[in-house]
Amino acid sequence: MKHVVTLRKLKKTDQAYLVRHLNDAKVTQYLSARIPQPYTQQDASWWLEIGCEQNAINRAIEIDGQFCGVIGAYLPESNLLSTAAEIGYWVGHEFWGMGVATQAVMLFTKLIFNDSDVVELINPVSSPNKASIRVMEKAGFKLKLVSEKTAKHQQRLFDEHVYVLNRPAALGAF
Repeated sequence: MKHVVTLRKLKKTDQAYLVRHLNDAKVTQYLSARIPQPYTQQDASWWLEIGCEQNAINRAIEIDGQFCGVIGAYLPESNLLSTAAEIGYWVGHEFWGMGVATQAVMLFTKLIFNDSDVVELINPVSSPNKASIRVMEKAGFKLKLVSEKTAKHQQRLFDEHVYVLNRPAALGAF
Protein backbone atom coordinates (compact mmCIF):
# COMPACT_ATOMS: atom_id res chain seq x y z
CA MET A 1 0.00 0.00 0.00
CA LYS A 2 1.37 3.40 -1.02
CA HIS A 3 1.36 5.91 1.80
CA VAL A 4 0.75 9.62 1.28
CA VAL A 5 3.62 11.74 2.54
CA THR A 6 3.01 15.47 2.94
CA LEU A 7 4.81 18.44 4.40
CA ARG A 8 3.18 21.19 6.46
CA LYS A 9 4.19 24.07 8.67
CA LEU A 10 5.00 23.16 12.23
CA LYS A 11 2.50 24.04 14.94
CA LYS A 12 2.42 24.14 18.73
CA THR A 13 0.52 20.87 18.90
CA ASP A 14 3.62 19.13 17.47
CA GLN A 15 5.44 19.67 20.77
CA ALA A 16 4.60 16.26 22.27
CA TYR A 17 5.68 14.49 19.06
CA LEU A 18 9.01 16.32 19.06
CA VAL A 19 9.70 15.36 22.68
CA ARG A 20 8.74 11.72 22.11
CA HIS A 21 10.76 11.22 18.92
CA LEU A 22 13.79 13.31 19.91
CA ASN A 23 14.22 11.26 23.07
CA ASP A 24 14.46 8.07 21.00
CA ALA A 25 18.14 7.08 20.66
CA LYS A 26 17.41 5.33 17.35
CA VAL A 27 16.17 8.63 15.89
CA THR A 28 18.87 10.89 17.31
CA GLN A 29 21.95 8.67 16.93
CA TYR A 30 23.18 10.55 13.83
CA LEU A 31 21.52 13.93 14.34
CA SER A 32 23.29 17.17 15.15
CA ALA A 33 24.81 17.57 18.61
CA ARG A 34 22.93 20.91 18.70
CA ILE A 35 19.77 18.99 19.62
CA PRO A 36 19.67 18.89 23.43
CA GLN A 37 19.61 15.51 25.16
CA PRO A 38 17.39 14.75 26.90
CA TYR A 39 14.93 16.76 24.78
CA THR A 40 12.43 18.51 27.04
CA GLN A 41 9.04 20.17 26.66
CA GLN A 42 10.84 23.50 27.07
CA ASP A 43 13.25 22.63 24.25
CA ALA A 44 10.35 21.77 21.95
CA SER A 45 8.41 24.90 22.92
CA TRP A 46 11.42 27.15 22.23
CA TRP A 47 12.13 25.45 18.90
CA LEU A 48 8.52 25.68 17.72
CA GLU A 49 8.16 29.33 18.76
CA ILE A 50 11.62 30.69 17.88
CA GLY A 51 14.25 28.22 16.74
CA CYS A 52 12.56 26.75 13.69
CA GLU A 53 12.21 30.22 12.16
CA GLN A 54 15.82 31.37 12.69
CA ASN A 55 17.16 31.72 9.15
CA ALA A 56 15.64 28.39 8.25
CA ILE A 57 12.72 26.72 6.56
CA ASN A 58 11.32 23.76 8.49
CA ARG A 59 8.33 21.53 7.88
CA ALA A 60 6.59 18.72 9.68
CA ILE A 61 6.53 15.44 7.78
CA GLU A 62 3.24 13.57 7.83
CA ILE A 63 2.35 10.12 6.59
CA ASP A 64 -1.34 9.60 5.89
CA GLY A 65 -2.06 12.71 7.99
CA GLN A 66 0.00 11.59 11.01
CA PHE A 67 3.06 13.51 12.25
CA CYS A 68 6.17 11.39 11.75
CA GLY A 69 9.18 13.72 11.52
CA VAL A 70 10.73 17.04 10.57
CA ILE A 71 12.70 18.28 7.58
CA GLY A 72 14.45 21.61 7.30
CA ALA A 73 17.14 23.74 5.72
CA TYR A 74 19.42 26.33 7.20
CA LEU A 75 19.43 29.19 4.72
CA PRO A 76 22.52 31.19 3.80
CA GLU A 77 23.02 34.41 5.74
CA SER A 78 21.78 37.38 3.71
CA ASN A 79 25.20 39.06 3.90
CA LEU A 80 27.02 36.04 2.46
CA LEU A 81 27.57 35.32 -1.21
CA SER A 82 26.69 31.66 -0.69
CA THR A 83 23.49 30.36 -2.22
CA ALA A 84 23.77 26.91 -0.67
CA ALA A 85 21.65 25.60 2.20
CA GLU A 86 22.19 22.59 4.43
CA ILE A 87 19.23 20.27 4.79
CA GLY A 88 18.51 17.84 7.55
CA TYR A 89 15.65 15.58 8.51
CA TRP A 90 14.55 12.88 10.87
CA VAL A 91 11.70 10.39 10.87
CA GLY A 92 10.31 8.51 13.87
CA HIS A 93 11.74 4.99 13.84
CA GLU A 94 8.33 3.32 13.61
CA PHE A 95 8.03 4.94 10.15
CA TRP A 96 11.40 3.71 8.86
CA GLY A 97 11.46 1.50 5.77
CA MET A 98 8.29 3.03 4.31
CA GLY A 99 9.92 5.49 1.90
CA VAL A 100 8.87 8.45 4.03
CA ALA A 101 12.27 10.15 4.16
CA THR A 102 12.86 9.84 0.42
CA GLN A 103 9.45 11.27 -0.42
CA ALA A 104 9.87 14.06 2.15
CA VAL A 105 13.31 15.02 0.79
CA MET A 106 11.95 15.15 -2.76
CA LEU A 107 8.97 17.29 -1.72
CA PHE A 108 11.13 19.58 0.39
CA THR A 109 13.74 19.98 -2.35
CA LYS A 110 11.06 21.16 -4.73
CA LEU A 111 9.71 23.59 -2.11
CA ILE A 112 13.16 25.06 -1.39
CA PHE A 113 14.11 25.51 -5.02
CA ASN A 114 10.73 27.02 -5.93
CA ASP A 115 10.35 29.32 -2.90
CA SER A 116 13.88 30.58 -2.19
CA ASP A 117 17.06 31.80 -3.87
CA VAL A 118 18.92 28.65 -2.84
CA VAL A 119 20.67 27.03 -5.80
CA GLU A 120 22.41 24.18 -3.99
CA LEU A 121 21.32 21.86 -1.20
CA ILE A 122 23.95 20.08 0.88
CA ASN A 123 23.49 17.20 3.28
CA PRO A 124 26.39 15.74 5.25
CA VAL A 125 25.62 12.14 6.22
CA SER A 126 27.65 10.09 8.71
CA SER A 127 29.07 6.93 7.14
CA PRO A 128 27.20 4.42 9.35
CA ASN A 129 23.87 6.03 8.44
CA LYS A 130 23.31 3.79 5.41
CA ALA A 131 19.58 4.56 5.26
CA SER A 132 20.19 8.30 4.82
CA ILE A 133 22.85 7.62 2.22
CA ARG A 134 20.23 5.66 0.25
CA VAL A 135 17.69 8.46 0.72
CA MET A 136 20.13 11.00 -0.72
CA GLU A 137 20.85 8.81 -3.73
CA LYS A 138 17.17 8.06 -4.40
CA ALA A 139 16.33 11.78 -4.13
CA GLY A 140 18.87 12.63 -6.82
CA PHE A 141 21.67 14.01 -4.62
CA LYS A 142 25.23 13.28 -5.75
CA LEU A 143 28.16 12.42 -3.51
CA LYS A 144 30.52 15.40 -3.62
CA LEU A 145 33.15 14.30 -1.12
CA VAL A 146 33.92 12.10 1.82
CA SER A 147 35.46 13.94 4.74
CA GLU A 148 37.39 11.54 6.94
CA LYS A 149 36.62 11.32 10.65
CA THR A 150 34.79 14.66 10.87
CA ALA A 151 31.40 13.58 12.26
CA LYS A 152 31.24 12.90 15.99
CA HIS A 153 28.43 10.78 17.39
CA GLN A 154 28.38 9.10 20.77
CA GLN A 155 32.04 9.98 21.39
CA ARG A 156 33.17 8.30 18.14
CA LEU A 157 34.43 9.87 14.92
CA PHE A 158 32.99 8.81 11.56
CA ASP A 159 33.56 9.73 7.95
CA GLU A 160 31.04 12.20 6.59
CA HIS A 161 29.58 11.77 3.11
CA VAL A 162 28.63 15.17 1.70
CA TYR A 163 25.74 14.98 -0.76
CA VAL A 164 24.77 17.87 -3.05
CA LEU A 165 21.84 18.69 -5.30
CA ASN A 166 21.85 21.73 -7.57
CA ARG A 167 18.76 23.65 -8.66
CA PRO A 168 18.97 22.83 -12.38
CA ALA A 169 19.34 19.11 -11.67
CA ALA A 170 16.46 19.17 -9.20
CA LEU A 171 14.05 21.13 -11.38
CA GLY A 172 14.67 18.76 -14.26
CA ALA A 173 13.81 15.83 -12.01
CA PHE A 174 10.31 17.01 -11.15
